[in-house]
Amino acid sequence: MARPTKLRIDHQAAFVLHQYPYKETSRLLDVFSRDHGRIMMVARGAQRPGSQLRSILLGFQPVLLSWFGVGELKTLHSADWQGGVPQLSGLPLLCGFYLNELLLRLLPRDETHPLLFASYFEAIRALSVLPASGAGVEPVLREFERILLDEMGYGADWMHCIDQPLEAGRRYSFDPTEGIVPARMNYPQYDGSALLAFAAGDYIRAAAQGKLLMRQAFSAILGDAPLHTRQLLIDLQKL
Repeated sequence: MARPTKLRIDHQAAFVLHQYPYKETSRLLDVFSRDHGRIMMVARGAQRPGSQLRSILLGFQPVLLSWFGVGELKTLHSADWQGGVPQLSGLPLLCGFYLNELLLRLLPRDETHPLLFASYFEAIRALSVLPASGAGVEPVLREFERILLDEMGYGADWMHCIDQPLEAGRRYSFDPTEGIVPARMNYPQYDGSALLAFAAGDYIRAAAQGKLLMRQAFSAILGDAPLHTRQLLIDLQKL
């Protein structure tokens, strides 16, 4: 019987979401690629002191990766740094880790999501030019969260309540299984004007209510295992 061909992918736009030591000199990479989705691959020799890969396989930096393999674990062939994105620092860096944790928790392997990849790239670019204090991070996070929900099949019609247009002067609640519903006891309540602003992409006007809305939506998906980066961000806000 003939051996399976080693499928080769060349010069694929990607980001490294996370990496782990592997054996003595290699690293395991959890990669988000534009056309092949989330992939695990081994970077042989990447832990050697003289390896050029050490300065290329960085988080939040666009790279072109080439790899081969037919199983779940691919083998990295080459990596080229693309540049153009300043290194994240301060609160934007923590927000970048938050985006990565969302992808690691929710994005299945080997599923193509080019729109989500483009949204992630844009979010990282936007975070990279913000001050270390984090002013301006909220709209970046809300836009990515919303696209991620849509891509994972958890999105909602943010402009309607049970097929009726939202009204600015009314109060509403959000049910993860039903979407926007009339205000309910024991549920967070939202102003219709804030929901309309969120639906229109005006995340500054939506502000705190948009943040609460996304937290409620993701909590329903993630269950009892909270996001480590979200808790860290909450703790920092209390300082």
